[in-house]
Amino acid sequence: MNQSAEGKPFKKRNYRPAIIILSVVLIGIIGILSGMQGVENFDAFDVTILPMLNAIFNSFTFLFLVAALIAIKKRNVNVHQKFIYAAFCTTALFLVTYVAFHYLSPSTPYGGEGILAGIYYFVLITHIILAAAIVPLALTSVARAWNREHERHRKIARWTMPIWLYVSFTGVLVYIMISPYY
Repeated sequence: MNQSAEGKPFKKRNYRPAIIILSVVLIGIIGILSGMQGVENFDAFDVTILPMLNAIFNSFTFLFLVAALIAIKKRNVNVHQKFIYAAFCTTALFLVTYVAFHYLSPSTPYGGEGILAGIYYFVLITHIILAAAIVPLALTSVARAWNREHERHRKIARWTMPIWLYVSFTGVLVYIMISPYY
């Protein structure tokens, strides 16, 4: 058992099983949804609002991550933590709206051509690959912070932060590029 900053005993926890299970479940659900056709004749509300909500949540995630990065560069750990938790909240809200949209609606094909189509698919493919990677990276980063493994947290956060920033930014970019085709 380790000592906390206040001198109280502190016990590290093993978050690895939860991180693995959560990562596999989330990535698995999203993978399964990508192959589904959507619910037929769903008309309770206009589902095309959900991608816009996805973009809004991704925008807030990006802003919270930038604020968290600025806070940690200024060595303000408390503010950094709060912005990271805010980014987790908006990412969770994004996941809810993303899963809902892909469950309720068929996939929307991109209608652009030429160089724009190439740019769109490059951004989309890198976004998808890195979005899958960010799940275990972000969870591992926060688990190391919770366990007060500061050096190990810094090492993984150096990878997690830029990838998460890229994923949240490109999520908005993908929405902007495909929104005319909803």
